[in-house]
Amino acid sequence: MRILVTNDDGYTSPGLASLADVMKMFGSVDVVAPQNDKSGSSCSLTLDRPLRVGEADTGFFFVNGTPVDCVHLAISSLLPEKPDLIVSGINNGRNVAQDVHYSGTVSAAIEGHMYGIPSIAFSLDSHSFENLSTAIFVVENVVTALIKKSFDVTPLLNVNIPNVKLEDFAGYLSCKLGSRSSACPAEISYSPKGEKVYWIGASGNPIDFSRGTDFFALNNNFASITPLKMGFCDEKILAELDSWVEKSFLNVQR
Repeated sequence: MRILVTNDDGYTSPGLASLADVMKMFGSVDVVAPQNDKSGSSCSLTLDRPLRVGEADTGFFFVNGTPVDCVHLAISSLLPEKPDLIVSGINNGRNVAQDVHYSGTVSAAIEGHMYGIPSIAFSLDSHSFENLSTAIFVVENVVTALIKKSFDVTPLLNVNIPNVKLEDFAGYLSCKLGSRSSACPAEISYSPKGEKVYWIGASGNPIDFSRGTDFFALNNNFASITPLKMGFCDEKILAELDSWVEKSFLNVQR
């Protein structure tokens, strides 16, 4: 089995190194990750400049671009053959609810899934890689389970791991995404030159953290496993949209 490992925290992240190490249990491992921290980069591709690839002493390849750039280059140009599995992480912080729309960790897995490759995003609910050993345990178990019994369709999984010691870890729950309120307002600050600058506001507060959500799982020391899907078209309102288009634009003259 050939496995591609990536992340959005950058190629020097201890979460990436730990993920690469545990993946060696399952097959041949290639690591292609961003040169710098690209958290919050979502599904962005770099189109305004050429990309450069370097190789670290660890053997990891690093790219001066986004996580999606890394996966795209790895599959299309860098690797001799298409990977059998893509794993992204272990992220420094949770990726739950609306976070998945912004997350570079999740977006790297999405890019792999677009190539028809089983892909998993792993995130630890800690901003200091505390209890990384619990995350490693979860990664090993989830990947083992996926190899033993895969899905009828190519899976795209988002896994969040609670920031607890292994003896306090409660297990695994299949979950839907929770939801948050809108993000907090941007914070205004001033540069040393007196220029007004803005910091993006913090994430909104949870509003759906009920049983069955990723919020609930983490709050109760479970790892959340959430299946994601591609496609933004809301087919539920297509019929209504057909009628709206017909009525709205029937008499529009060119």
